[in-house]
Amino acid sequence: MAGEWVPRDPNMDAPVPVISVRSIRLPDPARGEDLQVRVSAPVTGSGLPVVLFSHGFGSSMDGYAPLSDYWASHGFVVIQPTYLDARRLGLPEHDPRRPTIWRTRVSDARHVLDQLDAVFGQVPDLSGRVDAGRLAAAGHSFGGQTTSLLLGARMVGTGGGEDMSDARIKAGILFASGGEGGDDLSPLGRQMTPYLDMSFDQMRTPTLIVAGDADRSPLTVRGPDWFHDPYDLAPGRKALLTLSGGEHMLGGISGYGVTETTDENPDRVALIQRVTLAYLQLYLLDRDAGWSAIQAGLVDREENTATLRRK
Repeated sequence: MAGEWVPRDPNMDAPVPVISVRSIRLPDPARGEDLQVRVSAPVTGSGLPVVLFSHGFGSSMDGYAPLSDYWASHGFVVIQPTYLDARRLGLPEHDPRRPTIWRTRVSDARHVLDQLDAVFGQVPDLSGRVDAGRLAAAGHSFGGQTTSLLLGARMVGTGGGEDMSDARIKAGILFASGGEGGDDLSPLGRQMTPYLDMSFDQMRTPTLIVAGDADRSPLTVRGPDWFHDPYDLAPGRKALLTLSGGEHMLGGISGYGVTETTDENPDRVALIQRVTLAYLQLYLLDRDAGWSAIQAGLVDREENTATLRRK
């Protein structure tokens, strides 16, 4: 069939097969319904590290295959909870749980971490092959905010500055994750996310921030640099990957051919796959060769596709 040529998808050359099990249910009566998760893992290997991935607003455990499949095929167990804002759950607009979904998301994530043995026990041949002490958290957009709270950021407005961090998490990756609230929010942002008033002063966990230099959010009066706040304002070891021409979906990380991707670019996604894999290997497996190679190619100099900063 004729059409525009696209480069080969790295997930079509997966080094090992991946098994994925969806609709694993974790009972939670106080939540109003069971928490459902997907687990993706390589069919071989032991001592496998874990990545907890939080989806963006409206998505679900079934999104982000370009990332979850890639990480799993390279030796990671990827857990994807489905949060209450998932469109597929059909939560009514005036449901009383909606105003605090940001908080429920963090509780859901911690519930998953508390029940890892039960989760892995429902995936064939996975129990006994996982090293849950090697744990990272990642998230996109609203899922990035969820993840940042797990990494030590605080919601200083509605949240009252509560510490919602989880010491089990050794490293984080934030994709197109928003910055400070307050005066930086647009009128639409104040209407849709009045609770958004983040502080990154306590986000000390090593974190890679991924942002697009063309990501102009209607939630803020600032430009794409709003998404740099988790890097600029948080202490400790941080890295910032800025993608040239990248918009909010960063080339298509949320799925293959999805209509929400306004900047579809397979090369951009492939770069994100390589950089994030190297970062996960650095902090969860103590392998620095891949990250060193990435830095040599991107750090401290302009590239046509991306720049990398670190501190």
